[in-house]
Amino acid sequence: MLTIDKDLTKHAREFQGYLDKGDYEVSATGIVFPKASAMASGVYIHDVNGLDEREDPNLLPTEGLNHILEVALSATAKANTFYLALFSGAYTPASTVTAATFTAAATEITSNTEGYSDTTRRTWTPSAAAAGAIDNTASKAAFTIVTATSVTIRGAAMLSSNVKGGTAGALISISRFAADRVQYNTDVFNLGYRVRLQST
Repeated sequence: MLTIDKDLTKHAREFQGYLDKGDYEVSATGIVFPKASAMASGVYIHDVNGLDEREDPNLLPTEGLNHILEVALSATAKANTFYLALFSGAYTPASTVTAATFTAAATEITSNTEGYSDTTRRTWTPSAAAAGAIDNTASKAAFTIVTATSVTIRGAAMLSSNVKGGTAGALISISRFAADRVQYNTDVFNLGYRVRLQST
């Protein structure tokens, strides 16, 4: 199994070449690099008030993969923190979605009165990478719902900018959940995200 901290750096130029040439396949569970016999994949793990935990696979868009590779091997500075966002649109993610298009395309939840209480996107706080994966499941991001009626969460994303509704930075990952989550006032929506790089 490939490990993120060692093999991604070692083979970053190779993966970048595959992306540039289109030598990759987008599957329901991640991005496959056939020539490298490797797969990058991710999953969102979420619950409401600590109950009904579910998992949904993500899409690692081209912008996110490029960002990871540029940070690993090129001169792009690593973001100190990544952030999780929620969206309510009936949007099916595509590999071409970017931070600049995400908010409008997916209808990001940005309201503090009909959404969640925080003024910024929630921080993703991962544990150390292990066994080819890194995640924040030990400390999920908590979104406290604020609404007069209800809020429907249809998916989530990870970005390098904390600005609700912002279009700067990079979109690392996005997922349309298999089933909508209808939330009510004071509910706490807990969101974890895990990314894995492994041999196929």
